[in-house]
This record gives sequence, C-alpha cells and structure tokens, in this order.
Amino acid sequence: MNTLTRVTAIALTACALALPAATLPAAASATVPPPAPSAVAVRSLPALAPGVSPAASPTAPTPLELPAPTGRFAVGAGELHLVDRSRPDPWVPTADGRELMVTVRYPAARRAEGAPAPYTTKEEARLLLEATGVTDPAGVRDLTSVNTYSAKDVPPAPGRHPLVLLSPGFGMPRYTLTGLAVDLASRGYVVATVDHAYETLGTSVPGGRVLAPCVACDQLEAGRIEGADVTAVRTADVHFLLDRLTGPRAVQPYARMIDRNRIGMAGHSIGGASAAAAMIADRRIDAGVNMDGSFWDTLPAGGLGGRPFLFLGTDAMHRPGGVDTSWDTTWQALGGEKRWLTVAGTDHLSFTDAPVILRHFGLPNEGDIPDARSQAVTRAYLAAFFGRHLRGEAQPLLDGPSPLHPEVRFNNP
Repeated sequence: MNTLTRVTAIALTACALALPAATLPAAASATVPPPAPSAVAVRSLPALAPGVSPAASPTAPTPLELPAPTGRFAVGAGELHLVDRSRPDPWVPTADGRELMVTVRYPAARRAEGAPAPYTTKEEARLLLEATGVTDPAGVRDLTSVNTYSAKDVPPAPGRHPLVLLSPGFGMPRYTLTGLAVDLASRGYVVATVDHAYETLGTSVPGGRVLAPCVACDQLEAGRIEGADVTAVRTADVHFLLDRLTGPRAVQPYARMIDRNRIGMAGHSIGGASAAAAMIADRRIDAGVNMDGSFWDTLPAGGLGGRPFLFLGTDAMHRPGGVDTSWDTTWQALGGEKRWLTVAGTDHLSFTDAPVILRHFGLPNEGDIPDARSQAVTRAYLAAFFGRHLRGEAQPLLDGPSPLHPEVRFNNP
C-alpha cells in the first residue's frame, strides 16, 4: 500500500467523507458521538490503483495554475520556523520540542517587488507525487513552479490588519490551502497557514531536514489516539503560534502588521474541527470556520461564548440529519451568529487546492463541481464571514441564498 492510500485508510476517524465500512480501523470513541462508521473518513489526494497511469501527463501543455486572487492588494509572503520547547512533541517525544512551519501571507505595499514566493519545496512535492503514484520527475517541477501570486519578504501595506489562521486536514500539507490564503491576503488579511509537525506527508524545515511523514497517522492506525487527541495538539499549536504572532515575544515584522484584536481561524477537515477546539481554549480567536470536518470536542455550556462560527461542507454528507451527526450536535450547542452552508457537487477536498492538482495530473476527483468554481465559492463565503465578523462589514451574501452561488444551500435546522 503506498503512502497516501495508507494515510487515507488509517485516518478514518478524523474527518467526514464516506468510505466503505470495510476499510475502517478500530477506533476509540470520541467525546462527541462520531458519525456513522461508514462516513468518518479523511480522504487525502487519491492514489492510482496498481497498473493505472495518469490520464494526463505532468508535462501536458495546460499549466498547474491556481485561480488568481480577487482582492485589491498585492501579496507578500514569508516563512516562519517556530519551535515550542515548553512541551515535547506528542508524536515524536525525542524531537527537540514541537516544531511548526508557517507560511505568512499579507497585504503588500504598492509597487512592492520581490522574488516569487514558492508553492512548496522540491522534497515536499516529491513526497506528494510519490504518494499519488505520479512518477514523472517533471511533476516536481510543475508543483514547485505554481504561481502563488505573492512575492517573498516584500514591504507590507501600511496599517494593522486582521489575522486569519489556517489549519489543513490530517495528513495534508499547508500548501494545499494556498489559493484561499492568497485570496484572503489580497483582501487585506494577514494569513498564517501552519504545518503541524508529523501530521503531514512530510514537512521541510530549515537545515535541509524533512520531518517524517505523518507519524500521528501511525498512532491513529494503532488505536493509540483518537480525533480529539489530534485537535488537542493543534489547539496547543495554535496557542503557541498566536503568542509568537501577537504576544510579548512576537516575531517581527509580522507582529507589526497584525491587529491582535481581530483574529479568525479556519481549517479543512480535522483542521476545521481544531478551529472550534482552539476557540474553546483561546478567547483571542474571535470567529471560526470548519470546512467539512467532523467535530471531536464537546462544546462547553454557553458554546463559544457568543462568538460566530461557520459550517461549510459537502451537501451529501453534511446536511442537517446527515451521516455526520457531529454537525447536528455542535450546531445545537453554538450560541451567537452561526451559519450552516453546504455546497452541491463538492467532495471532501473541494475546499482546498487539491482538485486543481488532481486535474493537472489526471487523477480521479469525486466532486462534480469544477475546481475553479469550488475555489470561488470557498473564497467568497470565507471572505464574507471574516469581513462581517472581523471588520464589521455588511455582507448580504451571508443572509440567504444568492444567484451568484446557486450551489450553496443555507441550512437552518
């Protein structure tokens, strides 16, 4: 079994997408009753079956290209390697603290010029392609040359801007949220996208090291952890990251760009569940979004203290009363402004860059919605949600169905 197929099979209790029940591992119960076993699966980028070749060559004329950002700002980008030595790494206790790799994107000053910011490293690209069964070495070139519409370490636009944290799905690298991150930055947000150590296909860190692929997946497979253990670790990661971006020991120059009184968090899959978990533990986060992830943590009495939360998910899986019952349970416990949106034609990966990558390499995609369309929907509703709750802007898009986005269903159970 190749790496990515294995990641898919062993992460079945971490997020919401139907897979055959026969593939489910034995898993401990969660604090919130999880969805029915046939519906609690993480699907990473799909691997090809043995003997099957990609339908399209990585060297095909069509480039691997993300949709351009829609905001008025140019975008700057930088990377942070942060190490929290106040706690051991829960997955690799022999590591020298808990390491995080973070890409920070931000509104850039006008006419700022700099080298293009990379999409991913060569080794990270190689690991992803190896996991999906793409063997043409040109594929690494295609992934590493993706236009991120951002320049490295250029001067920021004047002023302080709201901060949005982005957390990827279990097993998924942070760069698969680049399209969303760049779009938010172009709209005037500082966006920090984080790789949680030993929870991805492999993370490059300074010094030429690559953190071992998804050690946490091994522990889930062995039944030593459950979904709530992962969200607890990510909650601690987020707390540490916020300290380093907004606290007394904040990292410059990013701290000078951030309005510490306006902070949001969004995540995909278990990253979305972690947004709620982090809000429970950290009052600094003012608004949260879960993109298609099962919830693993019980909300306290009073929910999130009136702070707003957005559900954005697949229509087949996440309508009220659907297979993933954790959405119904969490919805009832939420106070404050909340929205429950589902998007027709989407699959679990539609809220990330993954469909763009799948199409380029001729890999199967379970969603019916075109990748450019799914990205447009995701960008529009997250921008509206954070615009309303971090900037106080009027956002009619959140008030009901829109002819601009007929795929989106408003659920009001």
